[in-house]
Amino acid sequence: MLSNKTRLAVLDMNNNVPNQGLRCIVELIQNLEEEIDYEVFDVRGKNEIPDTSFDIYISSGGPGSPLEDAAWRKPYLKLMQNLWDLNATLSYNKKHVFFICFSYQVICDYFEVGKIKPRRSTSFGILKVHKTPKGKHDLILNGLPDPYFAVDSRDFQLIQPNLKVFKQHGASILSREKIRTHVELERAIMAVRFSDEFVGTQFHPEAEPVSMEAYFRLEENRTKVISSFGEEKYEQMMKRVNQPKKLVKTYNTILPNFIKNALKHQLVEEKI
Repeated sequence: MLSNKTRLAVLDMNNNVPNQGLRCIVELIQNLEEEIDYEVFDVRGKNEIPDTSFDIYISSGGPGSPLEDAAWRKPYLKLMQNLWDLNATLSYNKKHVFFICFSYQVICDYFEVGKIKPRRSTSFGILKVHKTPKGKHDLILNGLPDPYFAVDSRDFQLIQPNLKVFKQHGASILSREKIRTHVELERAIMAVRFSDEFVGTQFHPEAEPVSMEAYFRLEENRTKVISSFGEEKYEQMMKRVNQPKKLVKTYNTILPNFIKNALKHQLVEEKI
């Protein structure tokens, strides 16, 4: 790897299950007009864990329970704790980490910011996400409307925030799921900033419209959405895929904002 480039580790949490998300993450990195060297680590499939020498880490979504006690879990969480501890001691060259869906649930459970609970039914589709007051001023959501739209695919969710932990670490809730006045269930926490460098989303900000349109048109996925939400909601969702103010906007905003912010800090720190 070239020493003058920022190094980015992609942590693949898909456990050898075929998916679009990992490809979308890699393509998004490749499409940025920045000097970035990236490397993909198969965390759950091959127990591959990067060291702490990377500048940026993006930890993907994946299938299954975020509470599973598998071989990858302790080394993965040890890495995250090491990165967190490094950030507490470094005045510059801090480590920036983004957690997506499955990874978000894992780290929320580890930091004990709330309860990770199974949903009554799978949340699956392109759904509204609402900003919190903190979220309206957070850099990763800068440029998105309120509410905004994102690809949601989860059997678990973060609820019942531990406000003592949030206050202790200076963490903040950035987004919650759509408002449902007719349902007496707690709204899931859809995005959390754990620190200036650690942030994550319950949804998939890497989902790009072309892949998602093809994905949701597959009979298995079409049936899944219709059985959960009805045919009318499915057709509404498909209309959202390529509308610039909806999924395209989210794809072009959240992860690019995160990466550009991390790069900006690298550039500033190199001048010190």
